[in-house]
Amino acid sequence: MATAKDVVAALEAEADPTDIDYVARFYKGGPSAEVIGVRMPKVFPIAKSFKSLPLDEAEKLLDDIRYEVRMAAVSIMDFQARQKKLDPGHRAALFRLYLDRHDRLNNWDFVDRAAPHVIGEYLVDKDRTVLDELAHSANPNERRTALVATYAFIKRGEVSDTFRIAEILAGDTDNYVQKAIGSWVREAGKKDEAALVAYLTANTDRLPKTTMTAATKLLPEETRSELRGR
Repeated sequence: MATAKDVVAALEAEADPTDIDYVARFYKGGPSAEVIGVRMPKVFPIAKSFKSLPLDEAEKLLDDIRYEVRMAAVSIMDFQARQKKLDPGHRAALFRLYLDRHDRLNNWDFVDRAAPHVIGEYLVDKDRTVLDELAHSANPNERRTALVATYAFIKRGEVSDTFRIAEILAGDTDNYVQKAIGSWVREAGKKDEAALVAYLTANTDRLPKTTMTAATKLLPEETRSELRGR
């Protein structure tokens, strides 16, 4: 059976010191990480080859200081959560591991990689108030998770949770939370344009210009101009 050490060895075999600076540009989680120079298009296939890794071994990867190793961990969790016939107990364990170790998911791309399937898909048929709790967290990455996870609902045409969480976060001062708002309310707007316009109209004074620009990108020109000019 594969172990965390096997995953690390596979990543180290692909590490290129000349790529360290390039890869490091994507890590915004502070000085508490090392970068070994494995570009994400190489990390993801490695993670997929270890998608059956036991969760206790995946947690060991989350404890690693290296950025790419933790990305491999959340990618493995994501690949597991995407399985349609996944055992409900295992799906619950993935959900719990993500939340319990959110301190190790301290970059925007960790959240974007795993939140929709690990968190969102688990909550599809369950109470979703945990998202409201995350949206009120002092940790901006947890706040981002609250919104990004709702993509699982958007795909099903359910947008109320997205706009509810986005309402909580509208005045957020974190740039990456605001970027998530712009992206995910725009996605929700593909399903319900009227709900998007109503949200943006109600929060014009709270949303930064960059968020408004991103959120209105797909709206008709007349509507876009009106909202941006408010």
